[in-house]
Amino acid sequence: MFGMRALGCGLRWWFNSIHMNAQKIPLSLFDYHLPLSLIAQSPQEPRDYSRLMILDRETGVRQHKHFFDIQDELKAGDVLVINQTKVFRARLHAQTKEGVIVEIFLLRDFVTHWQTLIRPGKKVKEGDHLFFGESQIKASVLHKHTDGIVDVCFDCSSTEVLAYANQFGEVPVPPYIHAQPDPDRYQTVYADKTGSVAAPTAGFHFTSELLEAISKKGVEIVPITLHVGIGTFRPIHTEFIEDHVMHAEWVEVNPSATQIIMKAKQEGRRVIAVGTTSLRTLEGVAKMFDGTLPTEGFSGDINLYICPGFKFQIVDVLLTNFHLPKSSLLVLVSAFAGRGHILAAYREAIDQGYRFFSFGDAMLITKTDSDH
Repeated sequence: MFGMRALGCGLRWWFNSIHMNAQKIPLSLFDYHLPLSLIAQSPQEPRDYSRLMILDRETGVRQHKHFFDIQDELKAGDVLVINQTKVFRARLHAQTKEGVIVEIFLLRDFVTHWQTLIRPGKKVKEGDHLFFGESQIKASVLHKHTDGIVDVCFDCSSTEVLAYANQFGEVPVPPYIHAQPDPDRYQTVYADKTGSVAAPTAGFHFTSELLEAISKKGVEIVPITLHVGIGTFRPIHTEFIEDHVMHAEWVEVNPSATQIIMKAKQEGRRVIAVGTTSLRTLEGVAKMFDGTLPTEGFSGDINLYICPGFKFQIVDVLLTNFHLPKSSLLVLVSAFAGRGHILAAYREAIDQGYRFFSFGDAMLITKTDSDH
C-alpha cells in the first residue's frame, strides 16, 4: 500500500512538473543566427549616421532610416528619458603573492568591499592578497560566491580605487569587440555619473547637436541613472526564460524626473525610453509603487527582469540596439513588441546588412496609436 501511495505521489509530481514547464517559455525560442561580419567592431562616425529601423509593435510594419531622422519621429510634448551613467575603466590586472597574474573586473562598490569577477578564478582563494602593479594599492579576497562573483576588500578608499582604475584600467568592452575602443566613444555624449561597467549603448547614436535640435522641437529630455552591472549583460543559462534571475543594479530617478514623466502620462503624452536600462529603471520603480513613480523620486536597487506577459506601466516607445541571441535584452524587447515582430525585424536587419550589438545600429519601437 505504501509503495502504491509513493508511486501515486511520484506520478502526480511528474505530471505537475510537465504541466508547469508547459506554461513556461523555452529560451530556444529567442535564438537567431547572425553572421559574424555583422557584429560591429567600431562605432559609426558620425554618431548619428547609424541606421535606424522603426518598428511598429502593433502591426509589425518596419521602416528604414538613419538615426539623424529620429527627430522626425518625435513631437512636441514627448518625454525622452536618457540614462546618464558613465562607464569607468573597470578591468584591472593584479598579481598574487605567488606571482600569478589575474584579471579583476570591478563590478560594484559596496563601501565595505567591491563586488568583482576574477579570471582565472581558480587561481585565487579566500584570504589571498592581490597586488596592483607598482602602486601601493593592495586588496584581499573576502568571499567567493557560487555564481562566480568575488568580494574583494581594498586597503584604500573607493575614490583611490577609481582613480587608479581610471589611470591604469581598461574599458570593459564586451568579448565580441576585439580591440580596445577610444574610451570617449564607449560613452554617451551626456554621460555624467560614474558607476557603470558597460555602456547604455542605445544612447551612443546621439550627438550634442541632435539633442539640441530635439529639445528645440519641444521634446523634454529627462536624465535618470542606472549603473549598468552584471545584471544587464549576464547571459541566460536556464532552459526556460522565466527561471533566469537578474542581479540588482543601482538606479536613481530624481523628483523632477518623476514629476515630468508622470505629468506626461496623465496628459497622454509619450514617454520614450532611450535604451533598455532607462526602460527597466522606470518600469522597475513603477512596479514597486503600484504602477506610478513617486513624487519624491527614488534611489536604490532594482532587479527587474522583463519577459513576455509583463505589463508596461510607463514606457510607450523604446529606442534600443540589436541584441544578442538568447539574452535577457532580447527577451525584454520581445516582451515590449512581441517575439514574432522582433525576430522578423531581426531577420530583415540581417538581410539588409544592419550592424549589430553595442556599436551597431538602432531600432525605434513605437506603436500606431502613440504616433503623430
